[in-house]
Amino acid sequence: MTSALRTGLCGRFGIEVPIVQAPIGSAVTPALAAAVSRAGGLGMLALTWVTGQEATGQIRRVREMTGRPFGVNLVLDFPIDNLLGVCLDQGVSIISTFWGDPSQVARQVHAAGALHLHSVGSADEARRAVDAGVDVIVAQGWEAGGHVRGEITTMALVPAVVDAVDPIPVIAAGGIGDGRGLAAVLTLGAQAGWLGTRFLVAEEAATHQEYRQIVLDAEPQHAVLTRCFDGGWPDAPHRAIRNSTINAWQAAGSPPSPQRPGEATVVATTSQGRPQLRYADTIPLPGMTGDLEAMALYAGQSVGLVHSLDPAEEIVHTIASQATSILAPAR
Repeated sequence: MTSALRTGLCGRFGIEVPIVQAPIGSAVTPALAAAVSRAGGLGMLALTWVTGQEATGQIRRVREMTGRPFGVNLVLDFPIDNLLGVCLDQGVSIISTFWGDPSQVARQVHAAGALHLHSVGSADEARRAVDAGVDVIVAQGWEAGGHVRGEITTMALVPAVVDAVDPIPVIAAGGIGDGRGLAAVLTLGAQAGWLGTRFLVAEEAATHQEYRQIVLDAEPQHAVLTRCFDGGWPDAPHRAIRNSTINAWQAAGSPPSPQRPGEATVVATTSQGRPQLRYADTIPLPGMTGDLEAMALYAGQSVGLVHSLDPAEEIVHTIASQATSILAPAR
């Protein structure tokens, strides 16, 4: 099944199929990353907002569940020097970065013998990342869920980035929800697909059941680009499913903080009793109670392709099988 999908990057990562699970923030669990890797893809941990001790624990838990390769993601707009050191000390061989200057970490990543991935939103940004020493470029199209770097659709961005940085391998992100999307970006010259929204409803993801149901019910147009949920990450555009908070904010003229309607309102509470304010960038997690619909419901425009809650391994196998059936006759 996998021969039609195998790319040079598969060999470089040590994976069987060119499917990368995007680092979908708090929704990622060690079990999710491990399951994707066991299925032959590349699982990713999202470690920017954890302590060094927590990062060590998550890395070790993935290793307990699989001997296959996996990676970690760190957001460069935040203080990640200690976390990067922890990841490299733990022998993580694939480091993904986002939203900042990758030159500040490239040398350290390479000194540890690891590969450095960096997400970009334009061909110019891709060229700068390669000049900084990045090994693999993640071209993130405008359709992507969560925080979005650029303003170009995946269909237009990926071939432009491929041409700009050849022979550096490119991973396509944004709008890929099934094997058809994976086959399309491979045809555009990408060497793997980067999927986040599809894994929000993986059985192993740390997403509240209400959030999962909203994702399953959503149409592509419901995932809107906004700056509404900026608590914790100011002035960073992101794509989330339209909800009551976005509607009220837009109806008020999209004012900045602290003039936003209901700014100090507690909309949910964690299982530990911690309040969650409106406009925070927190997603609904298991154990939370309250008005979860009003929280940040990150998702990309591929949300309209997500119709079932499945184990992560099954998601990888299904996407790979569908892409193979499309590409095999042509290869």
